[in-house]
Amino acid sequence: MNTDIQHVNGHPRPIDPANPTGPPTVNTDRPGMNTDRSGVNARRSGGKSGEEGGKKPSAATRLVALARERYTFVMSTDARPYAVAIDGPNLALPLRGKTGVRQRLARLYADTFDGEVASQSALADAMTVLEGIAEDNDPVPVHLRVGSTPDGRIVVDLGTADGRAVVVSAGRWEVVDRAPVLFRRSGAMAPMPVPVRTPDGLARFHSMLNMDESAFRQMAAWMAAAWLPDIPHPILTCKGEQGTGKSKTAQMVINLIDPSPAAKRSQPRDEKAWSRQAFTSWALCLDNISNIPRWLSDTLCKAVTGDGVVDRALFTDDDVVVLSYRRVLAMTTIDAGALAGDLAERVLMVELQLIDGNQRRSEEELDAAFAEARPAVLGGLLDLLAGVLEVLPSVRLDSMPRMADFARVLAAVDQVTGWQTLPDYLAASSNVASDALEGDLFGTALAALVTRAGTWTGTAAQLLEQLQPANGVRPPDWPKDPTRTSGRVKRLAPLLRSIGITVDDTQRSKDPDRRRLLILTRTAPEDTSASTPSEPDQGSFWPEEPPPDPYDFRPDLH
Repeated sequence: MNTDIQHVNGHPRPIDPANPTGPPTVNTDRPGMNTDRSGVNARRSGGKSGEEGGKKPSAATRLVALARERYTFVMSTDARPYAVAIDGPNLALPLRGKTGVRQRLARLYADTFDGEVASQSALADAMTVLEGIAEDNDPVPVHLRVGSTPDGRIVVDLGTADGRAVVVSAGRWEVVDRAPVLFRRSGAMAPMPVPVRTPDGLARFHSMLNMDESAFRQMAAWMAAAWLPDIPHPILTCKGEQGTGKSKTAQMVINLIDPSPAAKRSQPRDEKAWSRQAFTSWALCLDNISNIPRWLSDTLCKAVTGDGVVDRALFTDDDVVVLSYRRVLAMTTIDAGALAGDLAERVLMVELQLIDGNQRRSEEELDAAFAEARPAVLGGLLDLLAGVLEVLPSVRLDSMPRMADFARVLAAVDQVTGWQTLPDYLAASSNVASDALEGDLFGTALAALVTRAGTWTGTAAQLLEQLQPANGVRPPDWPKDPTRTSGRVKRLAPLLRSIGITVDDTQRSKDPDRRRLLILTRTAPEDTSASTPSEPDQGSFWPEEPPPDPYDFRPDLH
Protein backbone atom coordinates (compact mmCIF):
# COMPACT_ATOMS: atom_id res chain seq x y z
CA MET A 1 0.00 0.00 0.00
CA ASN A 2 1.38 3.35 -1.00
CA THR A 3 1.27 5.59 2.07
CA ASP A 4 3.22 8.51 0.57
CA ILE A 5 1.04 11.60 0.44
CA GLN A 6 1.42 15.27 -0.09
CA HIS A 7 -0.89 18.05 1.23
CA VAL A 8 -2.76 20.17 -1.29
CA ASN A 9 -4.96 23.04 0.08
CA GLY A 10 -4.85 21.31 3.46
CA HIS A 11 -6.05 17.96 2.16
CA PRO A 12 -3.86 14.84 1.79
CA ARG A 13 -3.39 13.64 -1.79
CA PRO A 14 -1.57 10.44 -2.96
CA ILE A 15 1.81 11.06 -4.61
CA ASP A 16 2.04 10.25 -8.30
CA PRO A 17 4.96 7.81 -8.70
CA ALA A 18 5.69 9.20 -12.20
CA ASN A 19 5.97 12.77 -10.89
CA PRO A 20 6.87 12.64 -7.21
CA THR A 21 7.83 16.32 -6.87
CA GLY A 22 5.15 17.96 -9.09
CA PRO A 23 1.55 18.84 -8.39
CA PRO A 24 -1.02 16.14 -8.37
CA THR A 25 -2.44 15.11 -11.69
CA VAL A 26 -5.73 16.75 -12.67
CA ASN A 27 -8.23 14.56 -14.41
CA THR A 28 -8.99 16.29 -17.68
CA ASP A 29 -11.19 13.50 -18.93
CA ARG A 30 -14.20 14.68 -16.87
CA PRO A 31 -16.93 15.80 -19.22
CA GLY A 32 -17.84 19.51 -19.26
CA MET A 33 -14.79 20.52 -17.26
CA ASN A 34 -13.88 24.19 -18.05
CA THR A 35 -10.07 24.46 -18.03
CA ASP A 36 -9.88 27.84 -19.80
CA ARG A 37 -9.85 30.46 -17.00
CA SER A 38 -8.68 33.42 -19.00
CA GLY A 39 -12.16 35.02 -18.99
CA VAL A 40 -12.99 34.46 -15.33
CA ASN A 41 -14.31 37.73 -13.66
CA ALA A 42 -13.69 39.61 -16.91
CA ARG A 43 -17.15 41.31 -16.68
CA ARG A 44 -16.44 42.67 -13.23
CA SER A 45 -14.02 45.27 -14.50
CA GLY A 46 -16.83 47.74 -15.10
CA GLY A 47 -17.94 47.82 -11.39
CA LYS A 48 -21.38 49.15 -10.46
CA SER A 49 -21.28 52.25 -12.60
CA GLY A 50 -21.26 50.75 -16.05
CA GLU A 51 -24.39 49.73 -17.89
CA GLU A 52 -22.41 47.71 -20.43
CA GLY A 53 -20.67 44.73 -18.90
CA GLY A 54 -21.47 45.91 -15.30
CA LYS A 55 -24.23 46.04 -12.73
CA LYS A 56 -26.90 48.66 -13.52
CA PRO A 57 -27.59 51.49 -11.01
CA SER A 58 -30.14 50.83 -8.30
CA ALA A 59 -33.70 52.11 -8.59
CA ALA A 60 -33.06 54.69 -5.85
CA THR A 61 -30.03 56.02 -7.75
CA ARG A 62 -32.02 56.38 -10.93
CA LEU A 63 -34.87 58.10 -9.06
CA VAL A 64 -32.48 60.67 -7.61
CA ALA A 65 -31.01 61.28 -11.07
CA LEU A 66 -34.48 61.81 -12.56
CA ALA A 67 -35.39 64.23 -9.77
CA ARG A 68 -32.22 66.32 -10.10
CA GLU A 69 -32.75 66.67 -13.84
CA ARG A 70 -36.20 68.22 -13.33
CA TYR A 71 -36.27 69.94 -9.92
CA THR A 72 -34.26 72.15 -7.63
CA PHE A 73 -34.53 71.50 -3.91
CA VAL A 74 -34.99 74.12 -1.20
CA MET A 75 -35.58 74.25 2.53
CA SER A 76 -38.28 76.59 3.83
CA THR A 77 -37.78 78.88 6.80
CA ASP A 78 -39.79 76.44 8.95
CA ALA A 79 -37.38 73.60 8.04
CA ARG A 80 -39.55 71.80 5.46
CA PRO A 81 -37.94 70.44 2.28
CA TYR A 82 -39.55 71.27 -1.06
CA ALA A 83 -38.91 70.69 -4.75
CA VAL A 84 -39.38 73.37 -7.41
CA ALA A 85 -39.77 72.44 -11.08
CA ILE A 86 -36.94 73.84 -13.21
CA ASP A 87 -39.24 74.37 -16.18
CA GLY A 88 -42.61 75.02 -14.58
CA PRO A 89 -44.63 77.12 -12.13
CA ASN A 90 -42.87 78.67 -9.15
CA LEU A 91 -44.51 76.22 -6.76
CA ALA A 92 -42.94 74.47 -3.78
CA LEU A 93 -43.86 70.78 -3.94
CA PRO A 94 -43.50 68.67 -0.80
CA LEU A 95 -41.26 65.65 -1.19
CA ARG A 96 -43.77 63.26 0.33
CA GLY A 97 -47.54 62.96 0.25
CA LYS A 98 -50.13 62.47 -2.47
CA THR A 99 -49.40 65.79 -4.15
CA GLY A 100 -45.66 65.64 -3.63
CA VAL A 101 -42.63 64.74 -5.68
CA ARG A 102 -42.58 61.13 -4.49
CA GLN A 103 -45.75 60.23 -6.39
CA ARG A 104 -44.62 62.14 -9.48
CA LEU A 105 -41.25 60.41 -9.49
CA ALA A 106 -42.90 57.00 -9.20
CA ARG A 107 -44.89 57.65 -12.35
CA LEU A 108 -41.92 59.22 -14.16
CA TYR A 109 -39.80 56.18 -13.30
CA ALA A 110 -42.35 53.81 -14.82
CA ASP A 111 -42.63 55.94 -17.97
CA THR A 112 -38.85 56.20 -18.38
CA PHE A 113 -37.89 52.56 -17.77
CA ASP A 114 -40.48 50.67 -19.84
CA GLY A 115 -43.05 50.21 -17.12
CA GLU A 116 -40.64 49.17 -14.39
CA VAL A 117 -42.10 50.01 -10.99
CA ALA A 118 -39.90 51.48 -8.27
CA SER A 119 -40.27 49.77 -4.90
CA GLN A 120 -41.39 51.60 -1.79
CA SER A 121 -37.95 51.18 -0.25
CA ALA A 122 -36.30 52.70 -3.33
CA LEU A 123 -38.65 55.68 -3.22
CA ALA A 124 -38.01 56.14 0.50
CA ASP A 125 -34.23 56.03 -0.02
CA ALA A 126 -34.50 58.55 -2.85
CA MET A 127 -36.57 60.94 -0.71
CA THR A 128 -33.97 60.77 2.05
CA VAL A 129 -31.23 61.74 -0.40
CA LEU A 130 -33.32 64.60 -1.82
CA GLU A 131 -34.02 65.92 1.68
CA GLY A 132 -30.29 66.01 2.25
CA ILE A 133 -29.82 67.96 -0.99
CA ALA A 134 -32.45 70.50 0.14
CA GLU A 135 -30.59 71.03 3.43
CA ASP A 136 -27.48 72.19 1.56
CA ASN A 137 -29.23 75.44 0.60
CA ASP A 138 -30.12 78.43 2.78
CA PRO A 139 -33.78 78.54 3.90
CA VAL A 140 -36.15 80.51 1.64
CA PRO A 141 -39.63 81.95 2.34
CA VAL A 142 -42.46 79.75 1.08
CA HIS A 143 -45.84 81.52 0.99
CA LEU A 144 -49.43 80.31 1.11
CA ARG A 145 -51.85 82.12 -1.25
CA VAL A 146 -50.37 85.59 -0.46
CA GLY A 147 -46.76 86.79 -0.43
CA SER A 148 -44.71 89.94 -0.82
CA THR A 149 -41.56 90.78 -2.74
CA PRO A 150 -38.57 92.62 -1.24
CA ASP A 151 -39.60 95.81 -3.06
CA GLY A 152 -43.06 95.81 -1.44
CA ARG A 153 -45.25 94.34 -4.18
CA ILE A 154 -48.09 92.02 -3.12
CA VAL A 155 -48.43 88.69 -4.92
CA VAL A 156 -51.66 86.66 -4.85
CA ASP A 157 -51.54 83.05 -6.05
CA LEU A 158 -54.51 82.27 -8.29
CA GLY A 159 -54.19 78.59 -7.38
CA THR A 160 -54.36 77.40 -11.00
CA ALA A 161 -52.28 74.54 -12.38
CA ASP A 162 -50.25 76.87 -14.61
CA GLY A 163 -49.02 78.87 -11.59
CA ARG A 164 -50.37 82.29 -12.62
CA ALA A 165 -50.54 85.05 -10.02
CA VAL A 166 -51.65 88.65 -9.52
CA VAL A 167 -48.94 91.19 -8.69
CA VAL A 168 -50.18 94.37 -6.99
CA SER A 169 -48.01 97.48 -6.68
CA ALA A 170 -48.70 101.12 -5.92
CA GLY A 171 -51.55 102.22 -8.18
CA ARG A 172 -51.69 99.16 -10.45
CA TRP A 173 -52.07 95.38 -10.66
CA GLU A 174 -51.48 92.79 -13.36
CA VAL A 175 -51.76 89.03 -13.93
CA VAL A 176 -48.39 87.32 -14.53
CA ASP A 177 -47.64 83.85 -15.86
CA ARG A 178 -45.05 82.99 -13.20
CA ALA A 179 -45.19 84.23 -9.63
CA PRO A 180 -42.11 86.21 -8.48
CA VAL A 181 -42.24 84.50 -5.06
CA LEU A 182 -42.41 80.84 -4.09
CA PHE A 183 -45.84 79.45 -3.19
CA ARG A 184 -46.99 76.19 -1.69
CA ARG A 185 -50.41 74.63 -2.19
CA SER A 186 -52.67 72.55 0.03
CA GLY A 187 -55.72 70.38 -0.41
CA ALA A 188 -57.82 73.07 1.28
CA MET A 189 -57.19 75.53 -1.57
CA ALA A 190 -59.25 76.09 -4.70
CA PRO A 191 -58.45 78.12 -7.84
CA MET A 192 -59.45 81.78 -8.16
CA PRO A 193 -60.93 83.20 -11.36
CA VAL A 194 -58.84 85.68 -13.30
CA PRO A 195 -59.90 89.18 -12.13
CA VAL A 196 -61.27 91.68 -14.60
CA ARG A 197 -61.52 95.46 -14.52
CA THR A 198 -65.09 96.76 -14.49
CA PRO A 199 -66.55 99.96 -12.99
CA ASP A 200 -69.16 98.21 -10.82
CA GLY A 201 -67.44 95.17 -9.27
CA LEU A 202 -67.93 96.04 -5.58
CA ALA A 203 -71.39 97.48 -6.19
CA ARG A 204 -72.48 94.14 -7.68
CA PHE A 205 -71.21 92.34 -4.58
CA HIS A 206 -73.04 94.76 -2.27
CA SER A 207 -76.29 94.02 -4.10
CA MET A 208 -76.05 90.39 -2.96
CA LEU A 209 -75.73 91.28 0.73
CA ASN A 210 -78.25 92.60 3.24
CA MET A 211 -76.06 95.12 5.07
CA ASP A 212 -75.98 98.89 5.17
CA GLU A 213 -73.41 101.02 3.38
CA SER A 214 -71.20 101.57 6.43
CA ALA A 215 -70.93 97.86 7.19
CA PHE A 216 -70.25 96.98 3.55
CA ARG A 217 -67.51 99.58 3.19
CA GLN A 218 -65.77 98.31 6.33
CA MET A 219 -66.00 94.77 5.03
CA ALA A 220 -64.68 95.76 1.59
CA ALA A 221 -61.72 97.50 3.22
CA TRP A 222 -61.09 94.39 5.35
CA MET A 223 -61.16 92.17 2.25
CA ALA A 224 -58.63 94.33 0.41
CA ALA A 225 -56.41 94.40 3.51
CA ALA A 226 -56.66 90.59 3.75
CA TRP A 227 -54.05 90.39 0.96
CA LEU A 228 -51.49 92.33 2.99
CA PRO A 229 -49.47 89.44 4.44
CA ASP A 230 -47.35 91.29 7.00
CA ILE A 231 -49.96 92.91 9.26
CA PRO A 232 -52.43 91.52 11.81
CA HIS A 233 -56.04 91.49 10.61
CA PRO A 234 -59.06 91.73 12.92
CA ILE A 235 -61.48 88.84 12.83
CA LEU A 236 -64.38 89.67 10.52
CA THR A 237 -67.45 88.78 12.58
CA CYS A 238 -70.81 88.59 10.85
CA LYS A 239 -73.51 89.18 13.44
CA GLY A 240 -77.25 88.90 13.08
CA GLU A 241 -80.28 86.87 13.96
CA GLN A 242 -81.27 83.72 12.18
CA GLY A 243 -82.26 84.30 8.56
CA THR A 244 -79.91 87.21 7.92
CA GLY A 245 -77.56 85.22 5.69
CA LYS A 246 -74.50 85.33 7.97
CA SER A 247 -73.07 81.99 6.87
CA LYS A 248 -73.59 82.66 3.16
CA THR A 249 -71.99 86.10 3.43
CA ALA A 250 -68.94 84.72 5.23
CA GLN A 251 -68.65 81.91 2.69
CA MET A 252 -68.64 84.34 -0.24
CA VAL A 253 -66.08 86.57 1.48
CA ILE A 254 -63.67 83.68 2.07
CA ASN A 255 -64.15 82.39 -1.48
CA LEU A 256 -63.13 85.80 -2.79
CA ILE A 257 -59.86 86.21 -0.89
CA ASP A 258 -58.86 82.55 -0.45
CA PRO A 259 -61.20 80.07 -2.18
CA SER A 260 -61.55 76.68 -0.54
CA PRO A 261 -63.72 73.57 -0.89
CA ALA A 262 -64.45 74.06 2.83
CA ALA A 263 -64.82 77.83 3.17
CA LYS A 264 -66.82 77.36 6.39
CA ARG A 265 -65.40 75.26 9.22
CA SER A 266 -66.85 73.88 12.41
CA GLN A 267 -65.38 74.84 15.75
CA PRO A 268 -62.17 72.79 16.22
CA ARG A 269 -62.05 70.27 19.05
CA ASP A 270 -58.57 71.18 20.31
CA GLU A 271 -55.55 73.35 19.58
CA LYS A 272 -53.77 70.72 17.49
CA ALA A 273 -56.77 70.28 15.19
CA TRP A 274 -56.97 74.05 14.81
CA SER A 275 -53.27 74.32 13.96
CA ARG A 276 -53.62 71.76 11.17
CA GLN A 277 -56.52 73.72 9.69
CA ALA A 278 -54.73 77.05 9.98
CA PHE A 279 -51.55 75.72 8.36
CA THR A 280 -53.41 74.74 5.17
CA SER A 281 -55.43 77.93 4.52
CA TRP A 282 -54.65 81.63 4.40
CA ALA A 283 -58.23 82.61 5.31
CA LEU A 284 -60.66 80.57 7.43
CA CYS A 285 -64.21 81.00 8.67
CA LEU A 286 -65.63 79.45 11.84
CA ASP A 287 -69.37 79.14 11.38
CA ASN A 288 -72.14 79.46 13.97
CA ILE A 289 -70.03 80.22 17.03
CA SER A 290 -72.21 80.49 20.13
CA ASN A 291 -69.74 79.68 22.89
CA ILE A 292 -65.99 80.21 22.72
CA PRO A 293 -63.95 78.29 25.31
CA ARG A 294 -60.95 80.01 26.84
CA TRP A 295 -58.37 77.95 24.92
CA LEU A 296 -60.02 78.77 21.58
CA SER A 297 -60.28 82.47 22.43
CA ASP A 298 -56.57 82.59 23.23
CA THR A 299 -55.74 80.58 20.11
CA LEU A 300 -57.71 82.91 17.84
CA CYS A 301 -55.99 85.93 19.37
CA LYS A 302 -52.58 84.38 18.67
CA ALA A 303 -53.57 83.44 15.12
CA VAL A 304 -54.35 87.11 14.41
CA THR A 305 -50.95 88.36 15.53
CA GLY A 306 -48.94 85.24 14.64
CA ASP A 307 -48.66 81.83 16.26
CA GLY A 308 -46.69 78.62 16.02
CA VAL A 309 -46.97 75.07 17.29
CA VAL A 310 -44.00 72.77 17.85
CA ASP A 311 -44.77 69.05 17.91
CA ARG A 312 -42.75 65.85 17.85
CA ALA A 313 -42.24 64.42 14.38
CA LEU A 314 -43.73 61.00 13.68
CA PHE A 315 -41.54 57.96 14.41
CA THR A 316 -38.85 60.08 16.10
CA ASP A 317 -37.80 60.82 19.65
CA ASP A 318 -36.16 64.24 19.36
CA ASP A 319 -37.07 65.60 15.92
CA VAL A 320 -39.84 68.20 15.76
CA VAL A 321 -42.16 69.77 13.23
CA VAL A 322 -43.12 73.43 13.37
CA LEU A 323 -46.48 74.88 12.26
CA SER A 324 -46.18 78.68 12.20
CA TYR A 325 -48.80 80.99 10.78
CA ARG A 326 -50.58 84.35 10.85
CA ARG A 327 -54.06 84.05 9.44
CA VAL A 328 -57.04 86.02 8.18
CA LEU A 329 -60.10 84.88 10.12
CA ALA A 330 -63.84 85.28 9.91
CA MET A 331 -66.67 83.88 12.01
CA THR A 332 -70.40 84.08 12.34
CA THR A 333 -72.27 84.54 15.60
CA ILE A 334 -75.59 85.67 17.01
CA ASP A 335 -74.36 87.24 20.25
CA ALA A 336 -71.14 89.22 20.73
CA GLY A 337 -71.33 88.43 24.44
CA ALA A 338 -69.59 85.14 23.63
CA LEU A 339 -66.35 87.06 23.03
CA ALA A 340 -63.74 87.36 25.75
CA GLY A 341 -62.20 90.75 26.37
CA ASP A 342 -58.92 90.24 24.54
CA LEU A 343 -60.74 88.63 21.59
CA ALA A 344 -63.33 91.42 21.47
CA GLU A 345 -60.52 93.90 20.80
CA ARG A 346 -59.51 91.92 17.71
CA VAL A 347 -62.79 91.77 15.81
CA LEU A 348 -64.42 93.81 13.08
CA MET A 349 -68.14 93.44 13.71
CA VAL A 350 -70.55 93.85 10.79
CA GLU A 351 -74.24 93.39 11.40
CA LEU A 352 -76.53 91.90 8.79
CA GLN A 353 -80.16 92.84 8.50
CA LEU A 354 -83.10 90.48 8.25
CA ILE A 355 -83.91 89.53 4.66
CA ASP A 356 -87.40 90.42 3.55
CA GLY A 357 -89.35 87.39 2.36
CA ASN A 358 -90.08 88.87 -1.07
CA GLN A 359 -86.38 89.67 -1.57
CA ARG A 360 -84.90 86.36 -0.47
CA ARG A 361 -83.16 84.42 -3.24
CA SER A 362 -82.58 80.69 -3.48
CA GLU A 363 -79.17 79.22 -2.84
CA GLU A 364 -78.82 78.20 -6.47
CA GLU A 365 -79.72 81.65 -7.74
CA LEU A 366 -77.31 83.36 -5.35
CA ASP A 367 -74.47 80.98 -6.24
CA ALA A 368 -74.95 81.64 -9.93
CA ALA A 369 -74.96 85.42 -9.43
CA PHE A 370 -71.83 85.21 -7.27
CA ALA A 371 -69.98 83.04 -9.78
CA GLU A 372 -70.77 85.50 -12.55
CA ALA A 373 -69.70 88.53 -10.51
CA ARG A 374 -66.55 87.07 -8.91
CA PRO A 375 -64.03 88.23 -11.54
CA ALA A 376 -65.41 91.78 -11.40
CA VAL A 377 -65.50 91.81 -7.59
CA LEU A 378 -61.89 90.63 -7.46
CA GLY A 379 -60.93 93.39 -9.87
CA GLY A 380 -62.62 95.97 -7.64
CA LEU A 381 -60.83 94.71 -4.54
CA LEU A 382 -57.47 94.73 -6.34
CA ASP A 383 -58.12 98.29 -7.52
CA LEU A 384 -58.76 99.27 -3.92
CA LEU A 385 -55.62 97.52 -2.70
CA ALA A 386 -53.51 99.17 -5.39
CA GLY A 387 -54.78 102.57 -4.26
CA VAL A 388 -54.02 101.76 -0.63
CA LEU A 389 -50.45 100.77 -1.46
CA GLU A 390 -50.01 104.07 -3.24
CA VAL A 391 -50.86 106.26 -0.23
CA LEU A 392 -50.16 103.99 2.74
CA PRO A 393 -46.50 105.06 3.25
CA SER A 394 -47.62 108.65 3.86
CA VAL A 395 -50.50 107.85 6.24
CA ARG A 396 -49.92 108.83 9.88
CA LEU A 397 -52.44 108.65 12.72
CA ASP A 398 -52.63 111.13 15.61
CA SER A 399 -52.98 108.21 18.01
CA MET A 400 -52.57 104.49 17.48
CA PRO A 401 -55.51 102.31 18.55
CA ARG A 402 -55.41 98.58 19.07
CA MET A 403 -54.84 96.80 15.71
CA ALA A 404 -52.87 99.88 14.69
CA ASP A 405 -51.62 98.48 11.36
CA PHE A 406 -55.15 97.72 10.24
CA ALA A 407 -56.27 101.16 11.40
CA ARG A 408 -53.62 102.73 9.13
CA VAL A 409 -54.99 100.70 6.21
CA LEU A 410 -58.49 101.96 6.95
CA ALA A 411 -57.18 105.52 7.05
CA ALA A 412 -55.57 104.92 3.64
CA VAL A 413 -58.86 103.52 2.30
CA ASP A 414 -60.69 106.61 3.53
CA GLN A 415 -58.09 108.86 1.96
CA VAL A 416 -58.42 107.33 -1.50
CA THR A 417 -62.19 106.76 -1.48
CA GLY A 418 -63.67 109.47 0.72
CA TRP A 419 -65.27 106.82 2.96
CA GLN A 420 -65.38 106.84 6.78
CA THR A 421 -64.32 103.28 7.54
CA LEU A 422 -61.87 104.17 10.33
CA PRO A 423 -64.28 106.15 12.55
CA ASP A 424 -67.00 103.57 11.90
CA TYR A 425 -64.60 100.77 12.86
CA LEU A 426 -63.55 102.48 16.09
CA ALA A 427 -67.15 103.16 17.07
CA ALA A 428 -68.16 99.58 16.32
CA SER A 429 -65.19 98.29 18.35
CA SER A 430 -66.40 100.26 21.37
CA ASN A 431 -69.86 98.73 21.02
CA VAL A 432 -68.36 95.24 20.76
CA ALA A 433 -66.40 95.81 23.96
CA SER A 434 -69.56 96.90 25.78
CA ASP A 435 -71.46 93.85 24.52
CA ALA A 436 -68.64 91.52 25.54
CA LEU A 437 -68.56 93.04 29.03
CA GLU A 438 -72.30 92.53 29.39
CA GLY A 439 -71.78 88.86 28.59
CA ASP A 440 -69.30 88.47 31.47
CA LEU A 441 -71.12 88.26 34.82
CA PHE A 442 -67.97 88.91 36.85
CA GLY A 443 -67.08 91.89 34.69
CA THR A 444 -70.63 93.28 34.99
CA ALA A 445 -70.50 92.99 38.79
CA LEU A 446 -67.08 94.64 38.84
CA ALA A 447 -68.28 97.55 36.68
CA ALA A 448 -71.31 98.04 38.93
CA LEU A 449 -69.09 98.12 42.01
CA VAL A 450 -66.81 100.80 40.58
CA THR A 451 -69.76 102.81 39.30
CA ARG A 452 -71.17 102.96 42.82
CA ALA A 453 -67.85 103.66 44.54
CA GLY A 454 -66.21 105.92 41.98
CA THR A 455 -62.82 104.53 43.05
CA TRP A 456 -62.22 101.17 44.69
CA THR A 457 -58.90 100.12 46.26
CA GLY A 458 -58.08 96.75 47.83
CA THR A 459 -56.49 93.36 47.36
CA ALA A 460 -57.74 90.66 45.02
CA ALA A 461 -58.98 88.70 48.06
CA GLN A 462 -61.00 91.68 49.28
CA LEU A 463 -62.44 92.21 45.81
CA LEU A 464 -63.50 88.57 45.56
CA GLU A 465 -65.13 88.77 48.96
CA GLN A 466 -67.00 91.97 48.16
CA LEU A 467 -68.23 91.02 44.69
CA GLN A 468 -71.37 88.91 44.70
CA PRO A 469 -73.41 87.74 41.70
CA ALA A 470 -76.90 89.13 41.32
CA ASN A 471 -78.74 85.96 42.38
CA GLY A 472 -76.21 84.96 45.06
CA VAL A 473 -75.08 81.84 43.14
CA ARG A 474 -71.62 82.01 41.62
CA PRO A 475 -71.50 80.73 38.02
CA PRO A 476 -68.91 78.10 37.05
CA ASP A 477 -66.53 80.65 35.50
CA TRP A 478 -66.52 82.91 38.56
CA PRO A 479 -62.97 83.25 40.03
CA LYS A 480 -62.43 80.84 42.89
CA ASP A 481 -59.40 82.38 44.63
CA PRO A 482 -57.49 85.70 44.77
CA THR A 483 -54.92 84.63 42.17
CA ARG A 484 -57.60 83.88 39.58
CA THR A 485 -59.40 87.08 40.54
CA SER A 486 -56.33 89.18 39.82
CA GLY A 487 -55.82 87.47 36.46
CA ARG A 488 -59.48 87.94 35.53
CA VAL A 489 -59.31 91.67 36.27
CA LYS A 490 -56.27 91.99 33.99
CA ARG A 491 -58.13 90.23 31.19
CA LEU A 492 -61.11 92.54 31.65
CA ALA A 493 -58.99 95.70 31.76
CA PRO A 494 -59.39 96.55 28.02
CA LEU A 495 -63.17 96.14 28.20
CA LEU A 496 -63.38 98.15 31.42
CA ARG A 497 -61.26 100.90 29.90
CA SER A 498 -63.70 101.17 26.97
CA ILE A 499 -66.50 102.13 29.42
CA GLY A 500 -64.30 104.50 31.43
CA ILE A 501 -62.87 102.27 34.20
CA THR A 502 -59.10 102.12 34.60
CA VAL A 503 -57.23 99.30 36.34
CA ASP A 504 -53.96 99.90 38.21
CA ASP A 505 -52.19 96.94 39.84
CA THR A 506 -48.74 98.49 40.30
CA GLN A 507 -49.20 99.66 43.90
CA ARG A 508 -48.47 97.77 47.15
CA SER A 509 -50.00 98.02 50.60
CA LYS A 510 -47.99 99.83 53.27
CA ASP A 511 -48.23 97.03 55.84
CA PRO A 512 -45.33 94.59 56.31
CA ASP A 513 -46.96 92.04 53.98
CA ARG A 514 -46.63 94.42 50.98
CA ARG A 515 -49.67 92.93 49.29
CA ARG A 516 -50.50 93.94 45.71
CA LEU A 517 -53.39 96.38 45.44
CA LEU A 518 -56.01 96.76 42.74
CA ILE A 519 -57.05 100.38 42.15
CA LEU A 520 -60.20 100.67 40.01
CA THR A 521 -61.17 104.20 39.03
CA ARG A 522 -64.15 105.57 37.16
CA THR A 523 -63.09 108.08 34.49
CA ALA A 524 -64.56 109.54 31.33
CA PRO A 525 -65.03 106.87 28.61
CA GLU A 526 -62.44 106.66 25.89
CA ASP A 527 -62.96 108.94 22.90
CA THR A 528 -63.94 106.67 20.03
CA SER A 529 -63.71 109.30 17.34
CA ALA A 530 -61.36 108.48 14.54
CA SER A 531 -57.80 109.65 14.42
CA THR A 532 -57.27 111.54 11.23
CA PRO A 533 -54.35 111.08 8.88
CA SER A 534 -51.79 113.84 8.93
CA GLU A 535 -51.93 114.11 5.16
CA PRO A 536 -54.67 116.34 3.71
CA ASP A 537 -57.72 114.83 2.12
CA GLN A 538 -56.97 113.83 -1.45
CA GLY A 539 -60.56 113.80 -2.57
CA SER A 540 -62.32 110.89 -4.17
CA PHE A 541 -60.05 108.12 -5.37
CA TRP A 542 -62.27 107.06 -8.23
CA PRO A 543 -62.39 109.52 -11.15
CA GLU A 544 -65.71 110.14 -12.83
CA GLU A 545 -64.41 108.84 -16.15
CA PRO A 546 -61.87 106.03 -16.63
CA PRO A 547 -58.42 107.27 -17.67
CA PRO A 548 -56.80 105.80 -20.77
CA ASP A 549 -54.17 103.87 -18.80
CA PRO A 550 -55.68 100.36 -18.33
CA TYR A 551 -53.86 99.92 -15.00
CA ASP A 552 -55.56 103.00 -13.58
CA PHE A 553 -59.08 101.86 -14.41
CA ARG A 554 -60.90 102.01 -11.08
CA PRO A 555 -64.59 101.39 -10.46
CA ASP A 556 -66.99 103.96 -9.08
CA LEU A 557 -67.63 102.80 -5.51
CA HIS A 558 -70.62 104.01 -3.56
